[in-house]
Amino acid sequence: MTAGQDAPARPRPQTFRSPFAVAIWWLWALFAVGNLIDLAVQGRTHGSLDAAFGLLLVTSVVYTAAQRPRLVADSGGLTIVNPLRDHRVGWAAVAGIDAAELIRVRCKWPLDDGGTGSRAISSWAVHSSRRKQAAARMRAQRRAARAAPGGRGFGAFGTAPEARPPAPTAADADHVITALTALADQANAAAPDERAVPPVSTWNWMAVALIVVPALALLIAVFA
Repeated sequence: MTAGQDAPARPRPQTFRSPFAVAIWWLWALFAVGNLIDLAVQGRTHGSLDAAFGLLLVTSVVYTAAQRPRLVADSGGLTIVNPLRDHRVGWAAVAGIDAAELIRVRCKWPLDDGGTGSRAISSWAVHSSRRKQAAARMRAQRRAARAAPGGRGFGAFGTAPEARPPAPTAADADHVITALTALADQANAAAPDERAVPPVSTWNWMAVALIVVPALALLIAVFA
């Protein structure tokens, strides 16, 4: 790179999460704020204090379960943010991504003794129920049947119309798996000699405190 040339811009991190979970969080947050204001204005009893701490505890649980979970992909790897724990996986360690009820990242890395370490990490960010998977397969089969010769999807001139699958959303598990797999393939192709290392998992103590503190406050208020 010659002087005066700009360094290549790094791709921006991509975040995958469920928009439905985010909507649930904000709806609950509005509900909780309204009730807390009502308790602060009208409640002067011990029961009102218990209700306020209980509402704070439920709000903390909804926040950690609905607002926190996400998948963040950047140039270095994948960050899996779950309700209470964070996991960091380098692209070289990503052996595959699939889905059952949750998206699962399968990791593999070489061990010093010549063996191979492995681990599967599930992400709470995007859910994929078996019912939705079965429905998606049925829709795909129907589209294939309509596009096949003799199918009812032919137009007046005997040509099959172009299939237009619905646009994927951030909550679509298949779309997330496809996008993350493509990013992993691109990163590994760009750095084929990079050594895979074990994923790093850490507790998010702020999220833990958000649940533990109001739970303890509620216990103290109830038994005081």
